[in-house]
Amino acid sequence: MKLSHLIEIPLSQWRLLGASSLLLGLIRLLIWILPFRITLQLITLLAESLVGFYQSRITVEQIIWAVNVSSRYSPGNVRCLSRALTTHILLSWHGYPSELRIGLTKGQSSNLEAHAWIEHQGQVAIGDLPDLSRFIPLSFP
Repeated sequence: MKLSHLIEIPLSQWRLLGASSLLLGLIRLLIWILPFRITLQLITLLAESLVGFYQSRITVEQIIWAVNVSSRYSPGNVRCLSRALTTHILLSWHGYPSELRIGLTKGQSSNLEAHAWIEHQGQVAIGDLPDLSRFIPLSFP
């Protein structure tokens, strides 16, 4: 993103970008220090606590943009799970229903591979891959 483009960004998107960056950092920390089940419970609580709280005109595309930009400029390697969970929370806060999907598949050398993505209205919102269909979604509470 060029500096000249930053000036054109509306204040509402700056706030969204800030929220995305903070959530992404928090989620990465939670994933690192807590068992996954507890992290998922906290994420669910966080997402459901402010469902539809923001009555702004932020679109799904703007939320995805903010998560992508936050991920790009975050230190280290931001993984699909952190991106999916951040997107899930932001969509929920802005009143958009979404479903977290975590899928598994066997890799080339029979090692297990995992991938996380978010679906909104039956479409992949974030985490799409050309070979996404090879991942078998898990069921979890």
